[in-house]
Amino acid sequence: MTAVGRLRGWLPGAVGVVALVALWWVAAVTVLAGSTLPTPGGVVLALVDDGWAFYSANFGVTIEEAVRGFLVGNGLALALASLVLLVPVVERVVMQVAVISYCLPLVAILPIIYIVIGPPPSGEPSGTAVVLAALSVFFTTVVGAVLGLRSADRASLDVVTVYGGGRWKQLTKVQLFASLPSVVSALQVAAPAAVLGAILGEYIGGMDRGVGPALVNAQQSLASERAWGIALVCALVAGAGYAFFGLVARWVTPWAGGRTEAAR
Repeated sequence: MTAVGRLRGWLPGAVGVVALVALWWVAAVTVLAGSTLPTPGGVVLALVDDGWAFYSANFGVTIEEAVRGFLVGNGLALALASLVLLVPVVERVVMQVAVISYCLPLVAILPIIYIVIGPPPSGEPSGTAVVLAALSVFFTTVVGAVLGLRSADRASLDVVTVYGGGRWKQLTKVQLFASLPSVVSALQVAAPAAVLGAILGEYIGGMDRGVGPALVNAQQSLASERAWGIALVCALVAGAGYAFFGLVARWVTPWAGGRTEAAR
């Protein structure tokens, strides 16, 4: 893809962001001038004033929780999806567990998880946040992996069978490769979900660092610029996770979605 083509691809998104910021600025100085809505300039100044030390200390903990939950939740999801292909009789149980995990209101079970796990040691990541991050990604990856594993070409599976291979050989030689586009897409969606789950898990308390405690402190002190600044950085972190797996998809599955043709 040429530089002009890349620019055309990015241009609509950039225009949308600029328009959104402009609308925010106009609303903050006109209709909502007397409210607590800060201007974009005020938020940027708050970001600069708080500095790297504030954001690295708080986001470092939250990102570690999100990564741990992401690995645990997706690892378990991929293992169960593979089990469904190897032992089809467990499919109903696995899918029921996935649906239940998706339907559970995280806000409602948050206190229960906190009581079971307990508060983290001072300065350490929260186990509650890790569990919520894992729950946030589990359903998406299970469904995406199962659908991807089932998308394998029937003829290729038959070839493995003809040469004496069983379900394990079919899984490792054919189905895993066929499932890559669906799995990577599920991981792309799961990355921002893990960040959101980790932040939600921190709201229960018991932590002295993290995005959750920083947001609570900003809200209690009516520091709206800081609260908006933290929210914007949260969006950037979640977006970075999404974009990372988008790049992984381009590298690992260039044949998916016509990417190979587009690259030419």
